[in-house]
Amino acid sequence: MNKKIVIVGLGLIGGSLAKAFQKYSECTVAGIDRDPGVLKAALSCGAIDRIGDDGDIRNADLLYLCLYPQADIDFIASHAHLIPASCLVTDTCGIKSEICRHLPLLAEKHGFPFVGGHPMAGKEQSGFAASDADLFLDASYLIVPCGAPQSAVDTLKAVAVELHFGGTVVTTPEHHDQMIAFTSQLPHVLACAYVMSPRCPEHNGFSAGSYRDVSRVANINEQLWAELFIDNRKALSDELDTLITNITDIKEAVAKGDAEALRALLRRGRLIKERLGE
Repeated sequence: MNKKIVIVGLGLIGGSLAKAFQKYSECTVAGIDRDPGVLKAALSCGAIDRIGDDGDIRNADLLYLCLYPQADIDFIASHAHLIPASCLVTDTCGIKSEICRHLPLLAEKHGFPFVGGHPMAGKEQSGFAASDADLFLDASYLIVPCGAPQSAVDTLKAVAVELHFGGTVVTTPEHHDQMIAFTSQLPHVLACAYVMSPRCPEHNGFSAGSYRDVSRVANINEQLWAELFIDNRKALSDELDTLITNITDIKEAVAKGDAEALRALLRRGRLIKERLGE
């Protein structure tokens, strides 16, 4: 693959994409970021070939939006007139319904294709300093066509192969957001709620794998995740209702000393995991 790539936002995901393109493809990468220090670091380590400008957007084959959801929308609203019809625009946001309400309309108005994307990879750390060319190895790449031509979807699938993703899943904005509410957003809510216990500061010496597993993603970027939670409020609220119901059932069995009911609830959870082969 030998394309002209523009990456807008060189944080963890954008920076990792830039490094992955440099490591696994023959593409040239221009980076755009509001932080001059990040651009300098990206240039000095070879993650980008140059700092991107309007000219790079005009000549881009593939433009990646790696900002927060509203910032992605705002960037395209102000730069859409620069984007050529041959350029595929995609994003990396963790929610899709909000993105797909706006960006396909802008794409249609200005004559370029937009395909929603979500690389299913991350770290507890954020920012360019945490970026890694191999962040996406064997990860799933979620693709939301948003009415784009099949050729544009196929291009994004080819990118996933080139960057060594483990596979692609094509889905709708609604199904994406329902599943992400369960697999990603709910665990972050659970981790944050868990470490708010007054026992948490005293855990050292009493904790092992269970504490680490449950609390790991409490190291959260609250600005980003608050926006993601609110943009996906319906699906996340539904998942929270289910979690609260299940926790309440367990709490009541414990409080009543009802060992039979408690065993049944714990067995139900174990059997679900066993049926999934996990």
